[in-house]
Amino acid sequence: MNDKFFDLKKEKQDRMINAALKVFAIRGYRHASTDDIVKEAGISKGLLFHYFENKLGVYEFIYEYSVRYMMLELSTVVKDNVTDMFELMKQVELARMNAMKGYPYMQMFLNRVESEDVSEALMCIYEKKQTLEEAYANIWSRVDFEGLHPGVDGIKVRKMLDLTIQGLMSQRFADSAFQPEMLYEEAIQYIDMMKKICKF
Repeated sequence: MNDKFFDLKKEKQDRMINAALKVFAIRGYRHASTDDIVKEAGISKGLLFHYFENKLGVYEFIYEYSVRYMMLELSTVVKDNVTDMFELMKQVELARMNAMKGYPYMQMFLNRVESEDVSEALMCIYEKKQTLEEAYANIWSRVDFEGLHPGVDGIKVRKMLDLTIQGLMSQRFADSAFQPEMLYEEAIQYIDMMKKICKF
């Protein structure tokens, strides 16, 4: 991590982090620019480059920060003894909502990284990406699919819900009506509905 960046006041740190998260989430690495980030953050380009060498440096820092922040939320909220897929999904969404209260574009950024195709960007975050993937794999490995109706594929149901929640998030941002708590409530409604349909 960039230690000297954390010498800044927290308000300025968060302004710069949120600006980078938003720009990379919306534009992806290829089309994002440091001009967009400084404009969104309301800072000078000189200040950005005082802490980060280039766009790749900003991207690497923002991804590492997001992974650390999300891992902390997941470890705090997701309980080791829960094995029901739908309850685990609720806990994961609660962790994401908590992260998005301070960093609204964090989850959208993490989602966008999944479709990133610029090799230099992917290479610089490779290890941290594996860390987050392993954390999620550990959560989902606990799922007990007992109690699902015959013919219901639990993995496909979870994927369908993940894509639905991503779509809801994109829609809320497009409407300029994003509030993490409202997105969480919507996500819970979809999860509960699928639980009623899929379980005995």
